[in-house]
Amino acid sequence: MRAAVMGLGSWGTAFAAVLADAGHDVCIWGRNETTAATVQRTRRNEVFHPGLELAASITVVHDPEVALADADLVVLALPAQSLRDNLKAWGKHIRPESVVLSLLKGLELGSHERMSQVVLAETRRDKGLVAVLSGPNLAREVVQRQPTASVVACTDEAVAAQVQDWVRTAYFRPYTNGDVIGVELGGVVKNVIALATGMAEGMGFGDNSKAAIMTRGLAEMTRLGRAMKADPLTFMGLAGVGDLVATCSSPLSRNRTFGENLGRGMPLAEVVAITSQTAEGVTSSGAVLELAREHGVDMPITEHVSGVVTLGWSPRDTVQSLMGRVSKPEW
Repeated sequence: MRAAVMGLGSWGTAFAAVLADAGHDVCIWGRNETTAATVQRTRRNEVFHPGLELAASITVVHDPEVALADADLVVLALPAQSLRDNLKAWGKHIRPESVVLSLLKGLELGSHERMSQVVLAETRRDKGLVAVLSGPNLAREVVQRQPTASVVACTDEAVAAQVQDWVRTAYFRPYTNGDVIGVELGGVVKNVIALATGMAEGMGFGDNSKAAIMTRGLAEMTRLGRAMKADPLTFMGLAGVGDLVATCSSPLSRNRTFGENLGRGMPLAEVVAITSQTAEGVTSSGAVLELAREHGVDMPITEHVSGVVTLGWSPRDTVQSLMGRVSKPEW
C-alpha cells in the first residue's frame, strides 16, 4: 500500500511514522518548500519531533501532485480551517479510488461543516471512501511508540476495516465504528473542554474542578451528538471520553496548555503569539456554540470558553457565571 500524508506538522509526521512501521511506503507533502527539502535531506522534523529519524520508506516532497500519485490512502493532517482551500488547490490529484482519511479535529467556520463533509463537498467522491480517525492520540507519545488506541470511522464497514488493517502496528491499535458524526464531534468538542480544563489549572484549581469540567463537558458533547443523530455510545468510547481525558489531562495537549496560559492571566493575543501549533479549540469553540444553538442544545462550558477566546471574557468571571447557574437535575 502507498500512502500520501498531506501535512508535515506534528500529527502528520507522527502518523507517517505509524504507516511506515505498518510496512507501507509513505510520501509526506509539506506546504513549505524549504522545510520539506530540509526534512527530506536530514531525515528529521526537528521543529515538531526532535530526535525522530524518519524511516527509509518515508519521502517528503513539496509538490502535492507527486505526493498523491498512486496513493491508495490519502491522509489529511492539516489545520481544519485550511482544508477546503487545500482541497481546491490539489484535490483534483486524488485518485477516484483512493480512500481519504481525515485526522482533523475541527469544524469549519461559517459553514459549521465537519471535516468529512468538507472532503465530500470538494472531492465529490462516494462517502464510503471517506474515513476519519480519532482518539487519545498525543503525537509525542505515538512517535515514542507507546501503546495507543484509536477509532477509524466510515459509513462503509469494509473500508473502515481496510484502514484499520493498514494502520495497525504493534503499538497502535485501531478499532472501527460506523458513527462518523459522533467520532468527529467528539474530536471537536473535547478541544473546547480542554481549554476550560486548562484555564482551571492555570487559575490553581484542583482535581475536583477539573473532573467536574470533564464530566459536564462529556454531557455537552453527548447532548450535541444526540441532537445531530450520532450514537450516544460513541461518546463513551475512545473518540469521546478517551480523547477527552487525554486532551484535558496531558501537558502535551496544546489546547490544555493554551487554556492554562489564559487562566494564569496572560492576554489572549500574547497566548496566540507564543503558541507554535494550532489549538483547534480556539477556532472551533464559536462554531460549536453556533451549531449547538442551531440544534437547540445547551452547552454552557462551550459558551463560556467561546466568550473567553472570542469576546475577551475573564476566565475568573466565567467560573462565577458557571457556578451561579440555576440548579437542576444531573440528567
